[in-house]
Amino acid sequence: MSAEPRINDRIRVPEVRLVGPGGEQVGIVPLAKAMELAQEYDLDLVEVAANARPPVCKLMDYGKFKYESAMKAREARKNQAHTVIKEMKLRPKIDPHDYDTKKGHVERFLKQGDKVKITIMFRGREQSRPELGYRLLQRLATDVDELGFIESNPKQDGRNMIMVLGPHKKKTEAMAEAREAQAARKDARRVAVEAGDDHPDETDFDTEAPQAAEAATEVVEAEAAEAPAAEAPAAPGGEPKAQEQV
Repeated sequence: MSAEPRINDRIRVPEVRLVGPGGEQVGIVPLAKAMELAQEYDLDLVEVAANARPPVCKLMDYGKFKYESAMKAREARKNQAHTVIKEMKLRPKIDPHDYDTKKGHVERFLKQGDKVKITIMFRGREQSRPELGYRLLQRLATDVDELGFIESNPKQDGRNMIMVLGPHKKKTEAMAEAREAQAARKDARRVAVEAGDDHPDETDFDTEAPQAAEAATEVVEAEAAEAPAAEAPAAPGGEPKAQEQV
């Protein structure tokens, strides 16, 4: 953490390069003259470039400057994008309903600006049919291509096959849009109340179901309950297969 700058009588140099309260260049002046101007403007003399020769000082309200700097740093931390990788697990013979449900989760994660790791879990003789997992991953990537892209191509990982999808939208953009949507809903409710509707219908303003609890879930592992299926015939010779990871 950097030390606070020297201000007012803590500045111990014979002369300074002075910058006025509006950013104008005053020039090199004796320290006593700079202190006199600070008192005249009822401001602080703040050393902003101690290593310069002579040091650069600026006339400003130091208390206000510290407060505004702290608020900017707080806002930057608030909007900071943390790298989060969600995970979705599927079986190679997933039924259509479960596929649609899990695709919906993937779409929501990508809308939030998160990466998604897709894992295809093979069991038993399914391990001899990696092309089933490859097809499923390619199908999912195609279905959500408006929201994300393939960041890591399908590859074999032991008994599983994995692929990573990256969002088109940055995390900070997704967060900003979510805040704007929330503010818009609040404004709509306020307008409705001011118009005489004491009990506005929440569904008129909340176009999406609340997702707070689901958004906090890092790993989604709802596996499809599948009935035993007969072993499919061997893959055609031209079917692409994932390479074994070394």
